[in-house]
Order: sequence, then structure tokens, then C-alpha cells
Amino acid sequence: MTTTGTRPAVAVVTGADSGIGRATAVALARDGMDVGITWNTDREGAEETAAEVRAAGRRAETEHMDLTRLPEATEAVDRLADRLGGIGVLVNNAGTGTATPFVELDLATFREVLDIDLLGPFLCGRNAARRMIAQGGGGRIVNVTSVHEHQPRVGAAPYCAAKGGLGLLTQVMALELAEHGILVNAVAPGEIATPMTGQEDVEVTGRHRPGVPLGRPGDAREVAAVIAFLAGERSGYVTGASWAVDGGMLRMGPMAGSHLTDDSWRRP
Repeated sequence: MTTTGTRPAVAVVTGADSGIGRATAVALARDGMDVGITWNTDREGAEETAAEVRAAGRRAETEHMDLTRLPEATEAVDRLADRLGGIGVLVNNAGTGTATPFVELDLATFREVLDIDLLGPFLCGRNAARRMIAQGGGGRIVNVTSVHEHQPRVGAAPYCAAKGGLGLLTQVMALELAEHGILVNAVAPGEIATPMTGQEDVEVTGRHRPGVPLGRPGDAREVAAVIAFLAGERSGYVTGASWAVDGGMLRMGPMAGSHLTDDSWRRP
């Protein structure tokens, strides 16, 4: 194994201007990492994330990254690594989706979702892995997928295709990068209270979800805690896995999670 050297205490988190990305950046900072933050449309949000990282006593740098502009957009990972002195962790969090019936989809929309949710993480992951191998010391790559890595949802064909592809890409990366001490895992959130689901900064215990066994959406910090575990030293024998953070949604099916209107299923 070519893992000589020390893994830099530096993480790059894509799409860290809000939601799961912001919560992850802050969690990694509290674990002692400097953090590179990418953003697409919300520069102010990225600066707010950077302020929280600095409040935790760590360095923060921000970069614009529009994953519809490939491959040049993913050079942001390299610029952040240069400014922070290397890269020990990459979290591929940036993503998008649709709610369009299959027969109404156009090619441009399908391609855009694949670019952002699959090809972008591939290129970011490749750039980060090359740096990790060159610097020695191993590394961690966490790809944020979705419960739709594992199960489909009506109206989300390109999203499901991309997240399913990212899940299998994660497994190939894990096989090929293990000899370099680079561990690669996926985290598959269910419904999480974030801007992407129209629930920014809500109290999740006040939102009833009959079709989710835990009965509520998740909090972004609950996803971030799992990502932070996979980014840290306590996960040293974990690679190629997909960690569902979904309150049990996958046991019910994603449509049940959002469409069941009462708790009658809980009783035989």
C-alpha cells in the first residue's frame, strides 16, 4: 500500500452553502479539519458556512463551482486544496433533481441532472484521489447519494439514474483506491429538512411523516454526523458501503414515506 505520509486535516465539501453541506462542513471543522466550501448560486450562504467553520477555530476557503460547466468547474477542488495545503477528505454533496413525468422529460434536463449528480462527483472524486495518492497518507471520499440510490421514485427518473450510478461508482472507487489507503463510501439520505426539500431550519420533530417509521423528516446534522464518522479515523475498516440515513424510509419505500396519510400500517 502506498500510504506513506500524513493525511492532511483538510476537507472539501461541495454544495456547502446550506443544508447537508453546511452541516457537514461545520461537523468536520469541529472534528479538527480546515474546510474548503463550494457554492453555485448562494455565495452569501457559502460565506455564512465559512464563518461557522472559523467560529469552530478552523480555516475556511470558498470557491464557486457550477457543475453544469464540466470539466472545468471541478478544478475548484484543486484550487481549494492548493489554498488549504492538501486534501484529506472530499465530500461530494452538491446535487439537484427534478419532479417531471418520464414521458415529459427532455434530453437537456436529463443531461443537466446527470452532469451535476454523477459526472461532477466523478470528476471531483478523480481529482481528489489523484492528489491523495500523490501526497500519501490515504484519504476519505464520501459521496452523498439518496435513498433513490436504492429505490425509485415517480417523477425522478434522471435523479434516480444519477444517484444509482453514483452508488455503483462509489463501489468501484472503493475497490480501486483501497490499495492507496483511500476509503470511499456513500451516504444515502431520506427526506431531510433542507432548502432542497423546502424545509430550511425547521424543527423536524414538529413535522409528522406517517410513512416514515421514525415519523418525521431528518435533520441535516444527523446526516452530517454519519459523514463525519466516515471521514474520521474510527471508520478505518469501512469502505464501499452505502449508509442510509432515512428514519427507516427504505423499509417502507420512498413513495410510502411521502404519501401515506395515517399510521394505520403500524398495527397488524
